[in-house]
Amino acid sequence: MTKIDKLYINWNDVDHMVDDLINQMFADNWKPDYIVGITRGGLTPAIIMSHKTGIKMFTLDVRLRDGGPGIPTLESNTWMAQDAMAGKKIVLVDDINDTGETIKWIKNDWQKSLIGTGDWHHERMWNNVKFAMLIENEASEVSSDFNCKTVNKFEKDVWIVYPWERQYD
Repeated sequence: MTKIDKLYINWNDVDHMVDDLINQMFADNWKPDYIVGITRGGLTPAIIMSHKTGIKMFTLDVRLRDGGPGIPTLESNTWMAQDAMAGKKIVLVDDINDTGETIKWIKNDWQKSLIGTGDWHHERMWNNVKFAMLIENEASEVSSDFNCKTVNKFEKDVWIVYPWERQYD
């Protein structure tokens, strides 16, 4: 059995990472109209970001691994896609962009929601949507827009342990 190394992130690290994400967004002259915390890992950093910026926050339940064996939990909040098409800026926050599957699922879901609306200019939507991750896996198929720390799970597998899940690791 292969032992997977663990990278422990503490509350102080999370606080600094959220500050870093906020600084990256504002340095990019990009202020969202609202923040979306992706269930489960993105909720805590999204709440902290919302408190620090005063920007309202919503949730999106996209759990590709947590719905049970082979049963993902996928919530289609396509009203958010309509908001992006209308020009609202949205940042989706998660703890890690591991494989890119969450980002790909959201993009596919939101693009499908526009079929038949006459709005086929998806680029306009994605100009108003950004993804912010505490940690970015360099081996991911899709990159986030903002991130604080990178790992490369292709070269060396590592399990990230956040302070809100410590007692369960």
